[in-house]
Amino acid sequence: MKHINLEDLGFKQILNTYKFENQLDSFLVGRVILQHRERYIVLTEQGEVESELLGNLRYTAESSMDFPAVGDWVALIEYDTNKGLIHAVYPRETILVRQTVGRKGEKQIIASNLDFGLIVQSLNRDFSINRLERYLTICNSSSIKPIIIFSKVDLVDENERAKIISQVKERIKNTPLLTLSNLTGEGLDDVKSIIKTGKTYCLLGSSGVGKSSLINNITGKDLMKTNGISNSIDRGKHVTTHRELIVLETGGILIDNPGMREVGIIDSPNGLASTFEQITELKKHCKFNDCNHISTKGCAVTSALDSGELDENVYENFMKLEREQEHYTSTIFEKRQKDKIFGKMVKNVMKHKKKDRYQ
Repeated sequence: MKHINLEDLGFKQILNTYKFENQLDSFLVGRVILQHRERYIVLTEQGEVESELLGNLRYTAESSMDFPAVGDWVALIEYDTNKGLIHAVYPRETILVRQTVGRKGEKQIIASNLDFGLIVQSLNRDFSINRLERYLTICNSSSIKPIIIFSKVDLVDENERAKIISQVKERIKNTPLLTLSNLTGEGLDDVKSIIKTGKTYCLLGSSGVGKSSLINNITGKDLMKTNGISNSIDRGKHVTTHRELIVLETGGILIDNPGMREVGIIDSPNGLASTFEQITELKKHCKFNDCNHISTKGCAVTSALDSGELDENVYENFMKLEREQEHYTSTIFEKRQKDKIFGKMVKNVMKHKKKDRYQ
């Protein structure tokens, strides 16, 4: 493997400063490119190192958020050829998270230290503008710049394509939008042109929209397994089962991602505010600060809805995502309260045990 330049891998001066300020200069610096349970493949200047967590790091972690994730920068010790122990995780510049499926109130890291989120949707059956706004909200919550890529444009006629693109541009403004056919190669050069050296791009989208095919086409190699389109559902079959960071020979870093049909919105109001700018602006003119934007008198949002200034579909999707976010926030609060009560109970039990021991 050729020598890796850390700057080309995305290592920034602020992390270099952190390294010296926290006495990490004696450790190897690497970026997590693959994770499987508590095993990690870390890419360093010398090559790939199969790594695991140092015991202290494992036992001091308060939640899964404290463990390394794909995209993280770590300090590690190489104790044998291509074998290492992760000593510390560097601070994350950005982090893409979602609500953990089946675990209320918990976050799951999708990837870290990202510059752009490539939101891939196919223009055939997968297309959903509501889901598109959901992914935009997640990117905006994490201060990651979103770019929309419509794939499988070869499966729809010109009129249908133009209709969808016009609809999206009317509803979602100030977000770059590209079209692509992995089959014919249409639009591939446009996608390649946005990928810059040292920048990290995470592919987001449902299963079977063509993310793995896109990576294969960009790299010119069969790095990712792909399956053809199912005749019964007119959609590609999901193959990717893990996150992986791929360093491109032409510069830039891609992170592939398992398809996520349902993506939970986390507790970040900035994401919704950035995605639904029109509603955010309207809310400033509501008569009451605690307006629920449903039945409160003097609501600027519902007034705009009644007059036709605000699209009903935009309003309904905003309210749905806001309710989901509020539920998540309240669930987090309840979980913390329960943890606090349980912690006090454990403390009291230990206190009484200790007392009984010395009596």
